[in-house]
Amino acid sequence: MSEERKERRFSRTWLIVGLIIVLLFVYQIPMPYYYSQPGDAVGLNEFITVEDGIGEEGEFYLTTIRQSQANLILYAWSFLSPYRVLTPEEAVRMEGETDDDYHNRQLQAMHQSQDAAQVAAYEAAGAEVHENGILVTQFVDGMGAKEVLESGDIITAVDGENIGNITELNESLEEKEAEQFAQLSVNREGNALELDVEMVEFPEAMHHADEPTVGLGIEFPVNQREFDPEVNVETGDIGGPSAGLMFSLEIYNQLTEEDLTYGLDIAGTGSIDEEGNVGRIGGVGQKVVAADNADIDVFFAPQDTDLGDTSDYEMAVEAAEDIDTPMTIVPVLELQDAVDYLENDV
Repeated sequence: MSEERKERRFSRTWLIVGLIIVLLFVYQIPMPYYYSQPGDAVGLNEFITVEDGIGEEGEFYLTTIRQSQANLILYAWSFLSPYRVLTPEEAVRMEGETDDDYHNRQLQAMHQSQDAAQVAAYEAAGAEVHENGILVTQFVDGMGAKEVLESGDIITAVDGENIGNITELNESLEEKEAEQFAQLSVNREGNALELDVEMVEFPEAMHHADEPTVGLGIEFPVNQREFDPEVNVETGDIGGPSAGLMFSLEIYNQLTEEDLTYGLDIAGTGSIDEEGNVGRIGGVGQKVVAADNADIDVFFAPQDTDLGDTSDYEMAVEAAEDIDTPMTIVPVLELQDAVDYLENDV
């Protein structure tokens, strides 16, 4: 090999190495945005099991969005598709919130969504739900609960009045002011205790509209409920509240004799409360794309317009038309809307 060819090869090698170094450097530079794109449609049979549940010919799916901190490459990549989205960092994370804090908040939202989905499904199917109090998990520093309660305590009454769930706990405390005390009946490892906990103002960073400014300082409480028949929900590392509707449909379908899937693959999105009301979420267009990529037949989208003039359903229809999918987009305001559609219109 001539010296000239060796020099050219040597130069190309260093050029490639230099480009790789530059790309790695660019990839590591964070930007004040989060980048998201369509994720996956995930079958719920592997996550949800109702004791003696009825089998399905088709399957219900939740839909996901892939999200990460944006860098220069992802920033540029986002301009190539309307379904690759940049969101300002402050619109995703709360002030002072770390990545771990945000991740834990999303997991907690998923757990709360699961709980509400189970209650809504069991109520709709006429199955039994027994409410047994509130499980204490974490505390807010500097507030009364941390000084008196322990993680694992179960609160069963406030000031002598029995409570079964978080809503009843909040209602029992709403008239109290800072420096007043609440007498809590607590089950601690099988022992019944009566404990006085002072009401304290929440830290300013935790003040939110339409929420109390004083409280016990219990963070992420969990409703203690027993379901008959038993249900087990395992979602792994998936976070957020947007799978609530689909959780409810999967649980409801296993509780009832008729298979609502009729052999179809059915996806959707939307939060849900214990009364079965379906709420809007973010990224519905991206979730329509994820569902279409998985050859889903029917997609449920919230028709709720409480937070804006355009509903998630309308945005889902727009996305479906844009990508020219044969998937049927169905509007829902509550769990029963989805059940009625599957029973009568499929």
